[in-house]
Amino acid sequence: MSIPSDYLENVFSDASHGSLPLRQRPQVELCRRGEIRAEKFLDAATEVFAEKGYQHARLSEIVARAGGSLATLYRIFGDKEGLACAILERRMDLHIHVLSDLNLTELSPEQALRRVAIRMAQLMAGTDSQVVYRIVIGEGQSFPALRDWFFDHVVASIRRTLEDYFEQQVAIGRLQLPSPKAAAGQFYMSLFGDQVLRLAAGGPHLPDVDTLEAQALAAVDLFLQGALPR
Repeated sequence: MSIPSDYLENVFSDASHGSLPLRQRPQVELCRRGEIRAEKFLDAATEVFAEKGYQHARLSEIVARAGGSLATLYRIFGDKEGLACAILERRMDLHIHVLSDLNLTELSPEQALRRVAIRMAQLMAGTDSQVVYRIVIGEGQSFPALRDWFFDHVVASIRRTLEDYFEQQVAIGRLQLPSPKAAAGQFYMSLFGDQVLRLAAGGPHLPDVDTLEAQALAAVDLFLQGALPR
């Protein structure tokens, strides 16, 4: 699912620390064939960025994988940065709404956090998600607007959902947390913080989704049970 460019323009202009303009795609009218070609460019670019990183990716290789011509790619996306922005647009809405439909309120902490862990593992396993993390974290200096917006809105949204849930559970006596806000950040980072660092440092692809789910569920158990003997 893609996000309309005007939606992202509004979101960026509303960012809390000032205007963060999204780089605009060239205004090109595409027929159905052209739309299919654009999607093939994005799929191929996602693969190449995942394998080689943004800085070392070559547009010629992307075109070779996708078919078409370099001139068509430039006409649709402008250049490599425009292509990277389009990949992020295509995936960003899923990141924003990753926890929105989980209905955590009525669940016990174990049920809720296990559900969160599995959903986050499924998100992390996607190649395009890995490219998002590599670009906004590993190469954030090249994309400061996207990097800052990702942390201020995407990451903050997930942590705020967790914080709200923790506050509710503390209020009814199911959890004891000195700071639900701090606990939300700690839990979020415990799931895949090490994997994100590996991606940002140019590491290889992440493990498969089953391995990521097992890692995330282990983090849930440690978070809820602690490490000291009772």
